[in-house]
Amino acid sequence: MTAFFAGLTPAFVSAVAVLVIACPCALGLATPTAVMVGTGKGAEHGILIKGAEHLQAMREVDTVVLDKTGTITKGEPQVTDVTAFNTIQGSLPVVKVNRGRQIGGGAEEELIRLMASAEQASEHPLGQALIKEAKKRNLPLSEARDYSAVPGHGIRAEVEGKVVYVGSKQWIERQQVDISAHVGQIEALEKEGKSILLAAIDGQLAGCAAVADTVKETSAQAVHELQAMGIEVVMMTGDNRRTAEAIAAKVGIEHVLAEVLPERKADEVANLKRQKQKVAMVGDGINDAPALATADVGIAIGTGTDVAIEAADITLMRGDLLSIVDSIQLSRATMRKIKQNLGWAFIYNVALIPVAAVGLLSPILAGAAMAMSSVSVVANTLLLNRWRPRHGS
Repeated sequence: MTAFFAGLTPAFVSAVAVLVIACPCALGLATPTAVMVGTGKGAEHGILIKGAEHLQAMREVDTVVLDKTGTITKGEPQVTDVTAFNTIQGSLPVVKVNRGRQIGGGAEEELIRLMASAEQASEHPLGQALIKEAKKRNLPLSEARDYSAVPGHGIRAEVEGKVVYVGSKQWIERQQVDISAHVGQIEALEKEGKSILLAAIDGQLAGCAAVADTVKETSAQAVHELQAMGIEVVMMTGDNRRTAEAIAAKVGIEHVLAEVLPERKADEVANLKRQKQKVAMVGDGINDAPALATADVGIAIGTGTDVAIEAADITLMRGDLLSIVDSIQLSRATMRKIKQNLGWAFIYNVALIPVAAVGLLSPILAGAAMAMSSVSVVANTLLLNRWRPRHGS
């Protein structure tokens, strides 16, 4: 009997050693430690990631959809041209605005005054540009009554007893207003990358204002780097196609989704996803929120609205598109660390379990090896702290 138990002792010791070696501590640490360090490094450099799944999803993105206003451009539109149409004598000269100084006056100033008065209740950037221009010219604004707005189209209001419509060509045409005599003039401004706001007063086409937004200095570089990474870049905007394509050409984007109404943005993103694409949507406005929520990864510009930031999975505090490149690179670096950690932990278990099973490893040494495996995984993860974005701080 004594000999029997004496024979059991080595087997028991080996079994204990196997149990210790088989403990998956290192496997359990491999992913969460890397995610923790990765999200921390992102926050350190202005990339706020809401969860581990979003960090992982960024690595798989192959299509980035960019909103135009406030994302590709600075979101600070300014009135550049004003034209009052005289339906009897033809059109009056264009008024150029240069650093706040207007050339001309009369009909054009009255046009701006009425358009700005009608837009006072609007929060749209183009409407705010009209108001800013009227104030720059020291024009008195009148109260707007019976204001109504159709997102993506335009507004209607009563100003000084006049019914004023301000908005896109389609919006003005829907009011049964003939714009055919001035289409060439309007299209010429659109080809310059300007957004055109038409105004109809009491059923007659009164004139138009051209509004331009400056492209961010880093937008073209960001688009180029995303394309170099094998990622398709798409621009989506509610603007007309000529204006959209002019802006897209400045930054090197070929795929343009133009004249997309706010309620259709999410549908366009969903359509890209149905084509088996992993889509990241980048926007900053309230109208972008549904599309941000629909995308595989929603990315909000930190200078945007609270609604967009709340709907997004990642927030870029720097506000420029190069942060998108940095976030993808951070995601890829983090996923590489996770794979390295899992690979090391798996090799450790596979290699040492047989050694422990044949009695070549005592439980004490097995425990030390298990601890060293966990320490090595954590140490490898901490090397991620050496990651630095290629752009910014």
